[in-house]
Amino acid sequence: MPRKLILILAASTALLAQAPATKAPAAPAIDKPKLEAYLRHLFVWPPPIEMTIGDPQPGPMAGFYEVRIKGSQGNASQEETFYVSADGKKIVRGTVFDLGQNPFKADLEKISTQFQPGIGTPGAPVVLVEFSDFECPYCREQAKMLKENLLAAYPKEVRMYYVDFPLESLHPWAKSAAMMGRCIFHQNASAFWDYHDWIFQHQDEMTPENLKDKVVEFAKGKGVDGGQLSMCIDSRATEEEVDKTRAEGKALEVNSTPTMFVNGRRMVGTLQWADLKHVIDYEIEYQKTAKNAGENCGCDVRLPTPGSAAPGSGPVALHNKQ
Repeated sequence: MPRKLILILAASTALLAQAPATKAPAAPAIDKPKLEAYLRHLFVWPPPIEMTIGDPQPGPMAGFYEVRIKGSQGNASQEETFYVSADGKKIVRGTVFDLGQNPFKADLEKISTQFQPGIGTPGAPVVLVEFSDFECPYCREQAKMLKENLLAAYPKEVRMYYVDFPLESLHPWAKSAAMMGRCIFHQNASAFWDYHDWIFQHQDEMTPENLKDKVVEFAKGKGVDGGQLSMCIDSRATEEEVDKTRAEGKALEVNSTPTMFVNGRRMVGTLQWADLKHVIDYEIEYQKTAKNAGENCGCDVRLPTPGSAAPGSGPVALHNKQ
C-alpha cells in the first residue's frame, strides 16, 4: 500500500478516536400541565380524580417515548400508556406489537407459576393462569365451570394454575382464606384442590370469625396435620406468599377477579365455556408451529413450572384496584 495512503488512513483513524461519542437524543420536554388538561378532557376525569404523569422513558418504536399516566380516586385507579413524539407535540395511545414476537410476550414475562397449585398435564402446550379470590362470587361460578369441563375436554393439552389475588377492600375474609389455602398446599398439594372446590361451594357460610374453625374441620382426613395447620394459620406463615402473588397481579394490571391468562392472552370476568374452549382450541393448533408459549415452548418466553429454577376515545372508567 502506498505510504501516502497509509498516512491518510492513520490520520482518519486518530480523528475518529478523538470524536465525541454520539449521544442518544434527549427525551422530549413534556408540558405536564397541558398534557394533564388534555387527558382529563379525553377521559372525562375531572377532579377529585387525581392524575399523575410519569417522566418519558425510551419507547418501543423509533421517534417516540413512553409515558405512563395514572388516574386514581380512593381504591379505584386506572393506568394508561402513551407514546410521545420526540418534539413533544404528538401522543399515541395503544399497544405496540413486534411481529417477530408473541403478541403477549410482555405479560408472559411477568407471569410466574413457580410454586403455585396446578392441575392438568405438566409441559402442556396451553397454560391457563387464573388470578382469583375465594370470596368472589364470580370466581365461584368460574371455578364450577372449569371443574365441570376443563380436564374432561383436555386431559393432556392443558395445564392450569391458581394464583391468589384477594380483593381485601371488598372481601373481608378473602386474604385469610388464601393464606389458609397456602398452608394446606404446603402440606399436601393435592388437598389444595379439594380445599379450592370446598371453599367455593361453602362460600356463603363463611365469615371472618368462623373461617379458621371450618377450614381446620375440613382438613381432617385430607392428609393434613391439624396442629401444623393451626400453627401455620395463627402465625400467618404464608402471608408473604399471598402478598407476592398480589404484587405480581398488580404488575400485570389485574383489576378484578377472575382474570385468566391463556398462554398470556388476558381474559377478564366470568367466562362461558364455549368462549374459553374456542381460545384453547386455537392455541393448541397455533402452538404446533409457533411454539412461543406453553410450558415447554423451547423459546425465551415460557412459564416456569413448580420446582424449576427460578382502547377507545370515550370516557374511561376507573376500576377497583387493590
